[in-house]
Amino acid sequence: MLGRVRIFSLLGATALLVTTVAAAPAQAAVLAAPDISVTSVKGHLTQLQSIATANGGNRAHGRPGYLASVTYVKGLLDAAGFQTQQQSFTYNGATGYNLIADWPGGDTGDTLVVGAHLDSVTAGPGINDNGSGSAANLEVALAVARTGFQPARHLRFGWWGAEELGLRGSTAYVNSLTTAQKAAIGGYLNFDMVGSPNPGYFLYDGDNSDGTGSGPGPSGSAEIEDVLEAYFTSIGVATRGTDFDGRSDYGPFIAAGIPAGGIFTGAEGRKTAAQVTLWGGTATAFDPCYHAACDTVTNINDTALNRNSDAIANAVWTLAAGTTTPPPTGVYSDTFETATGWTVNAAGTDTATSGRFERGDPAATSSGVATQLGTTPSGTYALVTGAAAGASAGANDVDGGTTTVRSPAITLPTGTRTLSFSWYLAHLSNATSADYFRVQVVSGTTATTVFSQAAAASDRAAAWQTASVNLSAYAGQSVRLQIEAADTGTASLIEAAVDNVVIS
Repeated sequence: MLGRVRIFSLLGATALLVTTVAAAPAQAAVLAAPDISVTSVKGHLTQLQSIATANGGNRAHGRPGYLASVTYVKGLLDAAGFQTQQQSFTYNGATGYNLIADWPGGDTGDTLVVGAHLDSVTAGPGINDNGSGSAANLEVALAVARTGFQPARHLRFGWWGAEELGLRGSTAYVNSLTTAQKAAIGGYLNFDMVGSPNPGYFLYDGDNSDGTGSGPGPSGSAEIEDVLEAYFTSIGVATRGTDFDGRSDYGPFIAAGIPAGGIFTGAEGRKTAAQVTLWGGTATAFDPCYHAACDTVTNINDTALNRNSDAIANAVWTLAAGTTTPPPTGVYSDTFETATGWTVNAAGTDTATSGRFERGDPAATSSGVATQLGTTPSGTYALVTGAAAGASAGANDVDGGTTTVRSPAITLPTGTRTLSFSWYLAHLSNATSADYFRVQVVSGTTATTVFSQAAAASDRAAAWQTASVNLSAYAGQSVRLQIEAADTGTASLIEAAVDNVVIS
């Protein structure tokens, strides 16, 4: 992210074009976005770190590490079926590059652009700023290819060069477009710093509801903000606005009248006491390694990176599908911050002698690897197997059989319905493939497994993940959700947890 200098006077900027996201053609239903693997996103960050390490410690404009970064991203996109273009520009006597990747299909007269800057400062490898946004966008693009997503809108991804020197790459890109090509961009999504180690959850204030700074974005920006906000609401994470202050690559887009939005987890600014209460963390800098040599792969908050990667995918799937209206979130949701009627052993068939599911404030436990996390994706409580730590890591794990917890009855309206939830399964190498974590849908007297993760004879550390399941087959029915974990013997150390259950 660019240092704190004003690149555009946005209040005074003349909108060259007025485009609106809301004018897009609608589809009959919005397909649920896939879960984006934070492990895969971090794999890209590891590659960017290796590139920087091999090229003088940075990936800055005009340096070999930057071109190597472009080559890495381009190679993956070419192999996935994107149509890529390496656009060059010159700044400070050095050649810079933008990488443009178009997904074939969709209405090219109504294009959604998803962007992030790929360069670092010269002082360090730039893994949070902005490897995080670049890697998250890359994995979302690869998910588009893996799923064969064919949205109504044309979908384009961009990785910009020389952002750190004044938005040079994105400005060169926008300036290269004709008036008609600018008019064909119905929205721009910008992701710059989405894994800060002491994160906040900020959304660009498209409607100027905060009433500060530069005012609202171009018409359609509020709708982009609404889509992002709806996703975070669905997972129980509060968001706050951040101003379009000209610090990142949305600048040239909104100066051209193109609606924009995005996510930001904070840079050199300090988290306030109120923000610590809201999001956790400490009253220190959001990113203490901002523009420094220590902005390495260790300078990433995995939870923030995971949530934001999924939020990016949700925004891409929602907006590119041809609507600014996200899938409805009011069918059912539970963050377990209050008791809502989930019943342990509702069927009376549980056999576990300890570590039964309960709604609790989990205590962190470890036996070489983390087997139970002391934090939840949001708030304090979760459904967890034996919340108390006990005298040892295995004191309150699942022992001797199965443990289940069942939701109250949920009536699903007709239409496309998607279940999403946060979860983990942890075990040590004394586990077997017969041990498991499952999610079932109970309709009448029939319980059908819709998600399952088997254990294995290896260490698996607890790490919150998200999953999505299509429940459209149950539309119009009254169902219950059942969470199940099993230690089929007595030797295995098995822990599991669930949070942020949403049916949209």
